[in-house]
Amino acid sequence: AGEAFYIASQIEDGNAGSWTQSFERQGAVLAAQADRWARQRVFRAAGETRLKAFACSRSAWQFVLPGARFSALFRKSQVLFDKAMEELDIPTTRFEVDYCGGELPGHFFPASDPTAPTILVIGGADTCHEDRFLSQGRYYLERGYAVALVDLPGQGLVAEQGLHWEPAVERPIGEVIDTLVARFGVNTQRLAMIGMSLGGYFACRAAAQEPRLAAVIATPALPRPDALFVATAGAAEMEANVPSDAARRNRQVLLWKAGVSDLRALADKWQGVAADPTKVNVPFLTVVGAQEGAVWQRQSIEWHNAIPSAYKRMTLLDAETGADAHCQGNNPLRLVQEVDAWLREVL
Repeated sequence: AGEAFYIASQIEDGNAGSWTQSFERQGAVLAAQADRWARQRVFRAAGETRLKAFACSRSAWQFVLPGARFSALFRKSQVLFDKAMEELDIPTTRFEVDYCGGELPGHFFPASDPTAPTILVIGGADTCHEDRFLSQGRYYLERGYAVALVDLPGQGLVAEQGLHWEPAVERPIGEVIDTLVARFGVNTQRLAMIGMSLGGYFACRAAAQEPRLAAVIATPALPRPDALFVATAGAAEMEANVPSDAARRNRQVLLWKAGVSDLRALADKWQGVAADPTKVNVPFLTVVGAQEGAVWQRQSIEWHNAIPSAYKRMTLLDAETGADAHCQGNNPLRLVQEVDAWLREVL
């Protein structure tokens, strides 16, 4: 917490560039300290510190426009992540999934028990698969699961390959499952998937279209993303004030990942895209934070009520849980606990 407050103290309010500079500077300080401990062969301290350096480097690109600077910061964070895993002696394999002429990157973390279930963790519009290790993956690994993290089209740096958010997302998810089975021997009868934020749509769509998943979790469920995109475009058109520099930059990154030029084009591209609840018979857990926006809450409730699965549950996390923010960002451990408890019932 002390380091986070120090970083914040270096950020000039309203200056998105100072955010990047502050996180990048602190990441360099931490990486240098990790190098010193590594030379002393104090590898745990080195790995712990380098993982913080990764977190700083990952945060640094949050408000950077797509382009060379964004890509350089992103790739630096990937190097730091892999080095931290090595120093912390956390077994993992970086892999790529061939898809539509490009590659979807991921990491696989084996369980100590080869018969343990596997959890495939999918982030949303504003994440990369490595940062899902911090919020979700490491906790499942500690609980005995094998963990697969992957970037789908439009996530991470994948848009550099001309692969953007895809309505028929069950296609790349199917290719990911093929790779997990072929390379790592994953048993699909014990394969669960969690989708977060826009990944909530990916989870709904996969539950309806991909029969090899044994259980699916969405936080929250988003079966009709066009409603969210229409609402976002409408709100932007009615903005009385010019968006902040940070908001403008972040919006440009998301449009790049979606493969469109503006929010109205995004809404038009996804018009009518939906996941069919009537096809969902797989066990499905919907998690909703009480702070979620109206679109997220309404669609989660409607989805839960409409799916015919015999093993379905909807969990509402209120302020008392400390996990009521979007995707439980204010208490990610509580999300893990809810998912773990549920999976132990259904798998």
